[in-house]
Amino acid sequence: MYKWDETSALVQTVDFFTPVVDDPATFGAIAAANALSDVYAMGGRPLTALAVACIPKDDVDEATVREIFLGGLHKLGEAGVALLGGHTVQDKEIKFGYAVTGVVAPDAVWANAGARAGDVLFLTKPLGTGVIATAIKFERAPRETMEAAVEVMVELNRAAAEALMTLAAGSVHACTDVTGFGFLGHASEMAKASSVTLEIETGAVPLIRGALELASNRSGGMKTNERHFGGGVRGTADVDPAVVALLFDPQTSGGLLAAVDPAAADLAAKAFFAAGVRATRVGTAVSRTGENIRLLPSFRTALVI
Repeated sequence: MYKWDETSALVQTVDFFTPVVDDPATFGAIAAANALSDVYAMGGRPLTALAVACIPKDDVDEATVREIFLGGLHKLGEAGVALLGGHTVQDKEIKFGYAVTGVVAPDAVWANAGARAGDVLFLTKPLGTGVIATAIKFERAPRETMEAAVEVMVELNRAAAEALMTLAAGSVHACTDVTGFGFLGHASEMAKASSVTLEIETGAVPLIRGALELASNRSGGMKTNERHFGGGVRGTADVDPAVVALLFDPQTSGGLLAAVDPAAADLAAKAFFAAGVRATRVGTAVSRTGENIRLLPSFRTALVI
């Protein structure tokens, strides 16, 4: 963020990655939704974008490249973001995404620090895109699971952010989007930066339909996240290991994790519902107890969407 006066600040972000689905237009749309997400997670409004692309010289035809760019352009249009240009280089593997510029009021920025004891934690998208994307690459993903993951990944976080913006000023104490570090990675960063412990009810965390069945095929990113953040996570023996694995799963274009003042939690739930956002209460923030995350026992099967 760059503050240029007392009422306005610039938000700048960039993100690009290799294909997670086979359809080029869908890949472009996912890349756009993912790149825009950081701006929404800060409470900002994205305005413009520059495309960033790496294209193989000989192995990809012009029509495929065109579909990738068109898929991204249509998603930017849905978000009301103007594409101003971009830069393309030759590479051995396709990579695509955007540098995004947005605006935010300096006194209304959401950071991943600021969560307070008593805050209610909301997650606005189900988890599982990482293991499903890996399954797609190896042709192990059922069609209905693949379609459910695509629906999640192309969804903008705009409606979720705008729902939170309807709350009274200061009601959102902390917010982050859930992406490559996985749910527990981003939650751990929020807990550490806020000097609180986040209690997560594992049975309440929403999962993409079919993701739990794929959790045994653990991706490299999932293992890396567990090694990096697992030391600050505590749970009991009756927490489902498959669900915990998905909590470490790196997400593509994941949802927002927001810590909301308990006095505004019911209003937040109503705002999400009115906006058509499938947000779920997944836990609470408590006074710091040493660990970043405390996983509570699953008294029910994890919520599947």
